[in-house]
Amino acid sequence: MRGLVVSVLIAMSALALSGCASDRLPPDQAKAAEDANDPFEPMNRTVFDMNQGFDKAVLLPTAQVYVDVVPDGARDSVHNFIDNLDQPVYFANNVLQGDFDHAGSTLGRFVINSTIGIGGLFDVASRWDIPNHPEDFGITLGKWGVGEGPYLVVPFFGPDNPRDGTGQIVDIFLDPTTYVHIDGHIYWSAGRELAKAIDLRSRNIDNLDSIERSSVDYYASMRSLYRQLRNNKIRDGKPDVNALPDL
Repeated sequence: MRGLVVSVLIAMSALALSGCASDRLPPDQAKAAEDANDPFEPMNRTVFDMNQGFDKAVLLPTAQVYVDVVPDGARDSVHNFIDNLDQPVYFANNVLQGDFDHAGSTLGRFVINSTIGIGGLFDVASRWDIPNHPEDFGITLGKWGVGEGPYLVVPFFGPDNPRDGTGQIVDIFLDPTTYVHIDGHIYWSAGRELAKAIDLRSRNIDNLDSIERSSVDYYASMRSLYRQLRNNKIRDGKPDVNALPDL
């Protein structure tokens, strides 16, 4: 879950400022921003640059140390454990999307990996050809026909939009661990999100470095990739019929 309350606050601020940010762009850039559904591009680029600074100063070095110090097998177990904790949210969204085949697979994965996989440390289900079906409520809303809204960049969390920001809030309430009240729960939740961020960054060091080095405009490249990935998830990997050439 990314962004949490921050996503919603940014989205509300952006919607309140609708139509203003693009006025501060030169006409050609304003038209490009409008075409990309990015009316707040000046603000987004400022936040993007701040996030890049944080990544270079803190997150990337931490991820690199993590890769250098922690063996591959242990990192895989951390990833498996984090992913297993998210399976109930995946299951709830599978059901909400009416995809009961995927819901059955997700439930099976959770039971098998939580038991035979020792609390999710080992991905036994994948070895048994039970695929993973990660879903979130932002994708569920997209499948229900809800539009994404304007593109946003959230401080410390990156690409987002009002639909996905709303989905992140709903996913908190779909997560059973939200209702487990133990001493230090806030530290557990913060540690889980931090571990997820480091795990994700460590698995994409080379990919993001390659994208940045090959991009004329890294901001525009990341905006495009984010949208492509989210839309691909909403379509379940099927071709976008609206983007087919008019023959």
